[in-house]
Amino acid sequence: MPLRLAPIAALLLALLAPAAAAPAEFFVYFGTYTKAPSQGIYRSRLDVATGRLSPVELAATAQDPAFLALHPNGRFLYAIDESSAPQRTPTTGLSAYALDPTTGTLQLLNQQTPGDSGPCHLTVDATGRSLLVANYGGGSVSAIALQPDGRLGAPGSVIKHTGSSVNLSRQKAPHAHAIVLSPDNRFAFTPDLGIDRVVAYQLDPASARLTPAPTASTTVPPGSGPRHLTFHPTGRFAYVINELLCTMTTFAYAPAAGALTAVQTISTLPPGESTPKGTSTAEVQVHPSGKFLYGSNRGANTIVVYAIAEKTGQLTYVDTVPTRGKTPRHFALDPTGTWLLAENQDSNTVAIFRIDQTSGRLTPTGPLLEVPSPVCAVFVAVR
Repeated sequence: MPLRLAPIAALLLALLAPAAAAPAEFFVYFGTYTKAPSQGIYRSRLDVATGRLSPVELAATAQDPAFLALHPNGRFLYAIDESSAPQRTPTTGLSAYALDPTTGTLQLLNQQTPGDSGPCHLTVDATGRSLLVANYGGGSVSAIALQPDGRLGAPGSVIKHTGSSVNLSRQKAPHAHAIVLSPDNRFAFTPDLGIDRVVAYQLDPASARLTPAPTASTTVPPGSGPRHLTFHPTGRFAYVINELLCTMTTFAYAPAAGALTAVQTISTLPPGESTPKGTSTAEVQVHPSGKFLYGSNRGANTIVVYAIAEKTGQLTYVDTVPTRGKTPRHFALDPTGTWLLAENQDSNTVAIFRIDQTSGRLTPTGPLLEVPSPVCAVFVAVR
């Protein structure tokens, strides 16, 4: 007769069992713009102990896969086609790939339209049933149903934004620039560069439906051009990096209502420094510890480091670090919070920085990795 453990004994054994070891290596997939010599999505391997990146190899041939998103199960990867090539058909713009976490290979599953022009950002909801897309060109957001085998279904929602703002050269029309889910997966938030608003939606993952949230939207100062948004690990705060004015806005977040309230806006440049001509911001990310925030400045070619106040979420400037290249359109923190990878689009390089776990400061380490026109990075644990 098999031995049966009493529930409390089974619980004690589970608590005493060793925790799963952190991954020793990650595959890093780089989205690119496919001007020569780039051909699509590239893959490297990150050694977590040393910060070493292996030379890149082509993982999938694709047209301008400028932003990537990983399925929660780690077995599917999604990419946008940001090109405006005339040969694009009405059934393309998004691509789904099967991902082998042992070998790192990608296999194209299918392609689908986002339902509007100019997709620039995408994310998968926590249930893995919906893919959300921000369409910069069309000034809209889309929700796409995902099939159990990872394939893209038809758009369940396409919602157009309306309005404009004060920068006549960049804000004559809406330009949805990102779409980010709340920590509880109930709401989606879209910074719209063209209308200086962060627009809020409720999400029904099962039907891939977006509907306007009760709070509708919140504003940033006129001419800011909100670009990307990230949530604090506690879910109490959110941060928006503003492309046109080179600023960072801190929001308090009320999860019950899905409401953002602005509490602080500060420069992404060193204190007292005016914005150099040709400088604009790009990416924003919070350290997994919740203690530090990072943002990238194109033109100035730097990463700004802030400390985050535990109780208020407000930011204090810490440092500004050169990215060792040109045009850091994106950067990524590895899941362990040890390394920051800065993708320098116009110098075809990725720079690796070690993150000081006490101060958040960045120290460059190792040689630059050669990647053609890198503009996004996604980590997948090697199994």
